Amino acid sequence: MKYIQTVLILVAIIAVSSCRKDFSTIASSGKLEFSKDTVFLDTIFSNIGSSTYNLKVYNRSDDAISIPQIRLENGITSNYRLNVDGIPGKIFQDIEILANDSIFVFVETTIDFSAVPDPLYTDKILFDSGDNQQDVDLVTLVQDATFIFPERDPITMEIDQLTLDGQATTIQGRYLEDSELTFTNEKPYVIYGYAAVPANKTLTIEAGARIHFHDNSGLIIDDEGTLKVNGTLSDKVTFEGDRLEPFFDNVPGQWGTIWMRAGSKDNELNHTVIKNGIIGVLVDSLGTAGVPTLKIDNTEIYNNSSFGILGREAQIEGSNVVIGDAGQASLAGTVGGSYNFTHSTFANYWNNSLRTLPAVLINNFFVFENDQGQEVAETRDLIAANFTNCIIDGSNNVEFVLDKLDGGLFNYFIENNLIKFDDFNNSFVNNNELNFNDTTHYLNNIINGNPDFIGRFDEDFRIGGDSDAINKAKATSISIDLLGMDRTTAPDIGAYQHIISE
Repeated sequence: MKYIQTVLILVAIIAVSSCRKDFSTIASSGKLEFSKDTVFLDTIFSNIGSSTYNLKVYNRSDDAISIPQIRLENGITSNYRLNVDGIPGKIFQDIEILANDSIFVFVETTIDFSAVPDPLYTDKILFDSGDNQQDVDLVTLVQDATFIFPERDPITMEIDQLTLDGQATTIQGRYLEDSELTFTNEKPYVIYGYAAVPANKTLTIEAGARIHFHDNSGLIIDDEGTLKVNGTLSDKVTFEGDRLEPFFDNVPGQWGTIWMRAGSKDNELNHTVIKNGIIGVLVDSLGTAGVPTLKIDNTEIYNNSSFGILGREAQIEGSNVVIGDAGQASLAGTVGGSYNFTHSTFANYWNNSLRTLPAVLINNFFVFENDQGQEVAETRDLIAANFTNCIIDGSNNVEFVLDKLDGGLFNYFIENNLIKFDDFNNSFVNNNELNFNDTTHYLNNIINGNPDFIGRFDEDFRIGGDSDAINKAKATSISIDLLGMDRTTAPDIGAYQHIISE
């Protein structure tokens, strides 16, 4: 017992002594050193908080020092916020640093574009005063934007939720007003929640427009609604998240999806870039026979945490489409439908987690649980799955799968494609739809050829001079590639004509 008491007393003494600040300090003499002389907080949107940036302050001397004052030059009116050695504020007194030690200063900001005279907003962190004063610059570029967000009930403070098909949902958002149905390139759009296009209305997005989505946000094209994205080669339309800092350039899952619901019609994506969502484009419903639910041309879809394009009994027609990394599949055409792609590249080198699906998956069924708790599969007609002059590649051994369930149509034709399919363990040996020697469904394809991507892990899917896709495409009406290069003669497989690196 006495032993335990002795141990407890020793622990208490050590704890108390470790908390004492009984070291002596001398005043700072203007010889602090900093991890950087300017803190760039990158670009932010008006009234959207920045990320937190850090600055390290070093005391290189052999004496413990006390900095009499650390403050923002603009004082309490500054739009910057500091946290010095764990204490938030804008003005700090008597900050101590041990000999040959350092402290952290954390910086963040939120700026109202309309309240500042210059979009390049600056300030300084001042250390000490008089002859000993040192400073570190703070710089932020703030952009104005058009903000679209749902209303909030003034009493309950609950955010409005969408009603779809006459049923209340838990999706936060609202329908766009008529005055909001044209997005221009004058300034970016920032969307909170889901912005929905009503029935019999068309959202037109002009060339060069930039649309940024907050977390859990996206775009919904409702039954009988239409989306027209009119990008051009020189002025693409971009859909991405609302964090502009470089760290977020390649972070997947920052926003939800562009959802073309059952019954939406005549949707078009031209010269569009879609990146860093959960599902780039979600397309439902077969729609009118022979009329695509979505026509997608000259479009790039990158780095989505689930699917690049997910079609569910959809009718999609695409050319010069590039779909890169996705956590599940680059393109999944499920529950039947119609999928026709020409001169497109599907290349999935996702490395953020284990990916079990191929780059391209086509099936004709869906699985659900019935009232008895049993798992049931139902088929739908696969009217068409036609791929012509496409590259289908990725980091898995098998990147192309047709998954048929008997009970409906299953029509497909795969011609002049470069396909990665290395079934080394014979997982698909009994899948008749993957018999590449069946000339009624497969013609002039290259299996396990080298695409020679310029930068496959950087999602640069242009092809180089060693590509097996060169001059192997079938002549089609798609005479210009994604970059505007002529492919009238000797066309290459994929969305790009090859380039010869110097």
